[in-house]
Amino acid sequence: MTNERLATPGADPSPTDRPAVDTSKRDGAARPTPARRDDWRRRYARRLALTDLLVLVWVVYGTQIAWFGWGNAAVTMREDSRISEFSYWLFSAMLIALWMWALTLFDTRDHRVIGTGPTEYARLARASFALFGAIAIIAFLSRIDVARGFLLLSLPAGILVLVFVRWLWRQWLLAKRSAAQYSARVLLVGSEQSVAQTARELLRAPGAGYVVVGVCVPSEPNPSVAQEIGVPAVGTVDAVEAAIVASGADTVIVTSTDDLPPDKVKQISWGLEAGRQHLVLAPSITDIAGPRIHTRPVAGLPLIHVETPRFTRGQRLAKRLMDLAVATVGLIVISPLLAVLALCVKFSSPGPILFRQGRVGYRGETFTMLKFRTMVSHAEQLLPELGRQSRDTGNDVLFKMRNDPRVTRVGRVMRKYSLDELPQLINVIGGSMSLVGPRPSLPAEVDQYADHVHRRFLAKPGITGLWQVSGRSSLSWEDSVRLDLAYVENWSLLTDLSILARTARAAAFPGDSAH
Repeated sequence: MTNERLATPGADPSPTDRPAVDTSKRDGAARPTPARRDDWRRRYARRLALTDLLVLVWVVYGTQIAWFGWGNAAVTMREDSRISEFSYWLFSAMLIALWMWALTLFDTRDHRVIGTGPTEYARLARASFALFGAIAIIAFLSRIDVARGFLLLSLPAGILVLVFVRWLWRQWLLAKRSAAQYSARVLLVGSEQSVAQTARELLRAPGAGYVVVGVCVPSEPNPSVAQEIGVPAVGTVDAVEAAIVASGADTVIVTSTDDLPPDKVKQISWGLEAGRQHLVLAPSITDIAGPRIHTRPVAGLPLIHVETPRFTRGQRLAKRLMDLAVATVGLIVISPLLAVLALCVKFSSPGPILFRQGRVGYRGETFTMLKFRTMVSHAEQLLPELGRQSRDTGNDVLFKMRNDPRVTRVGRVMRKYSLDELPQLINVIGGSMSLVGPRPSLPAEVDQYADHVHRRFLAKPGITGLWQVSGRSSLSWEDSVRLDLAYVENWSLLTDLSILARTARAAAFPGDSAH
């Protein structure tokens, strides 16, 4: 993703993006006809539907041919004493049609779930399992004899290929969104501080599909705010409707309500056209995972319930079992590589093969972390002198140097591909570390932690984690803490698998050699 600006101030929209104005009246006032910027949503959904259909035709008929051959096999239906049959070619066509209907029914192509997050994939799986479960029940109750092997092959094959094709579409969509295309055009409404914070967060995640095209604040905006976030201030909160037309926005995000007049949010929602313009409320809670947030209407109030983090025995057992299984198998598979790396370290410079260092882990307990030695043996003695020099990476708490003179030539290569961290699989098997978790802290760093940072010790430190796959040494200390705490409070097995996949990709295509 490129870190380009969300929008260029003053830039004219393209002819296809320019909003038209309808002179018709509704409720005595002229209402803007929303621009057809949401056409990209329908176009993208149609493309997904077409590829879904092609995938299902290929998978279902391919499975049928693989199971039955090219013959005219038949599904048997038993009705009392009579037996009737119909061809599997017809049954497969019906299955494809029902599968397409299920994908539509579960909103798998909805613009709210495409592009980022696991929801799109989860809906694909739920729709498929629901359909095949219904088929199994109906077949049992109706005494229809359908080949179980045919269904058992079609279901996982269909889900896997559908997810893979959707992933390919997602890569295409992310490329478009990095160029500010195929994205919602957003008008931010709220206080100057909340508008600036939300704009910065959206800038950090262009793949989410939100391009800020203007802001509305309670009073005449401070020019420095618009300059900071790189978008024009197109009005105040008293003229949101006019600002939508002026900016060509199709989505309004209310970033704070404290400075808005009473019922202003309701008035904004009334002024939007259903299906074409959208209203989003951004509560002032960040880094909270979706499963912990529940909206519950009470007495007309849309109350947002945020569950406190839970660390159950079942969750810890599941994580521990995954750690043991992956680390044990991984250690066996890569043992020849470990032997080669050990020899390289041994003959590259005098000193031990493994570097042992005390780190602070789960519940604040100290443990010995293992790594391949990548520095000269007297590296710790050189640290005070290097600490007085200017650093080109790292942050206020974590010491990093992009071209650390203590690193050996072999160590530089090992760090680039994260090979020096492979011995930490032994820590994982021993139970002092996990595959995924917060960064293992040095005791000297812990002495500088604020009280809330100690929540990172509620989970075992990891070989990799959100901090490591989201910028590593280029992150500020505040961002590093935020990511670690977000992981600890929102942990799930799916999150761990996602981070491991991102880590493997980052190791194969390293973009930051600083460790």
